[in-house]
Amino acid sequence: MDARLQNIIEQSENIVFFGGAGVSCESGIPDFRSTDGLYNQTYRWPPEEILSHHFFEEQPEEFYRFYRDKMLYPDAKPNAAHLALARLEQAGKLKAVVTQNIDGLHQAAGSKNVLELHGSVHRNHCARCGKAYTLADILSSQGVPRCTCGGVIKPDVVLYEEPLDEATMNAALQAIRRADLLIVGGTSLNVYPAAGLLRFYRGSALVVINKTPTPADTDASLVIQDAIGDVLGG
Repeated sequence: MDARLQNIIEQSENIVFFGGAGVSCESGIPDFRSTDGLYNQTYRWPPEEILSHHFFEEQPEEFYRFYRDKMLYPDAKPNAAHLALARLEQAGKLKAVVTQNIDGLHQAAGSKNVLELHGSVHRNHCARCGKAYTLADILSSQGVPRCTCGGVIKPDVVLYEEPLDEATMNAALQAIRRADLLIVGGTSLNVYPAAGLLRFYRGSALVVINKTPTPADTDASLVIQDAIGDVLGG
């Protein structure tokens, strides 16, 4: 781990990590907005359209064709960043992981208090009766997955036009407000309302780890422009 970061961590007792797509890139999950990510692929509709609430309602077949092809990575494994954060939690230092990712890799690495702002591909429910379904159920289905009641199964991921879960947002806000060290990693901080949570931070140490500059760099105690797995797990 970077020596400067290690020193800040050793002096902190209430750490919160706020992460985005860059954390999962090192596990082979592409960033939506990277040069080789979803937003630069060619489809009949742009990804923002396909991943919207109205498109899911109106064209579930096309939604699921894209969703299975580009949003599900069941073989992805936690990387060095996920594992390092889990160790920090086990040591009693890290109090919460606030993530914009939907892949469940933080939990797979062993993290317990994970606040998933945009939901998770591992949770699914019938839009009609509410019955719960797993990722395995989605992967083993064909076309539009349907419940035993006949209703369409919807992933518990936040689509465009949908609000973030209020309880999760409030929990993230409170965790960030109480933190004495906030580590921001693998995110450009351009996705709102999630990125707006940083304004509730009241601590004295802000660390930003990202390959490219972010709006938070000017307020940070430490900025490291490198791969997050190398920084946290090295």
